[in-house]
Amino acid sequence: MKYTILISVLFIAAISCNTNETPKSWVFENSVLLDGVHPIGIALRSGELWLSDGDGNRLVHIDENGKTLGTIDSLDRPMHIAADATSLFVPQYGRDSIAIIGSGEMKSLSVSDSLDAPAGISVFKKEKAIADFYNNRILYNNGSEWSVFGQEGKSDGEFYYPTDVQITEDNIWVADAYNNRVQVFDKQGIFVKKFGEEQKINAATGIYVSATEVFVTDFENNRVLVFDREGRFKQTLNEGIEKPTDMLIKDEKLLIINYASGKLTTYHLGELQSQPQ
Repeated sequence: MKYTILISVLFIAAISCNTNETPKSWVFENSVLLDGVHPIGIALRSGELWLSDGDGNRLVHIDENGKTLGTIDSLDRPMHIAADATSLFVPQYGRDSIAIIGSGEMKSLSVSDSLDAPAGISVFKKEKAIADFYNNRILYNNGSEWSVFGQEGKSDGEFYYPTDVQITEDNIWVADAYNNRVQVFDKQGIFVKKFGEEQKINAATGIYVSATEVFVTDFENNRVLVFDREGRFKQTLNEGIEKPTDMLIKDEKLLIINYASGKLTTYHLGELQSQPQ
């Protein structure tokens, strides 16, 4: 009997502790000026931060303070980049191709069809997905073969200039830029859900999906919107943000790149504050 009472007390105490935990939200930390970079994409290769500088036709290796550590030149309007452990994958908007840059060499990714201004790429294990901007479609490779889904339009499963894409374990997430929304698909290209329209996004240009959240750059409204992975709105980030294009999480900090100001903005998790929609 005493043992049963003790277990009950401990159970109630555990519930109470969990209930009293303070929810967290993303809090502005700082912004640093990049050295002549107007970034479009950001990627992490083996701990290294890389930016695509579309205006400068190059990739730029930076540290977390925004200092330039190196560059890769002679590209043609690099867009939303991706990386695996050894290589950078670079959509070249001006060359209608994807460059793969490894240690000391550059080659082109072989795809199943011609691209027209590729704007984003995602790499997940052996899988790849490309946002084919002017063709209003997504090309997806499951590790062995390519498939294609999407066409121009505003209905579910259709696109109006997809700009960025990310693969996760079960889904393909698309920044459907000028439909002002995010669309989610399974890996057969079947529409699953959409969100962001209620927040009146004006150009959803970049997307980043973490283990628990989805971040969307609302380019013309100078903000980043945070959703949970079900598409429920959580938070607006606008401090230190001017024409944002992409973001990622590194060492529990959210790094956001800003095209207009040429700045890298950092947020960290802090106490939850009420947020406007």
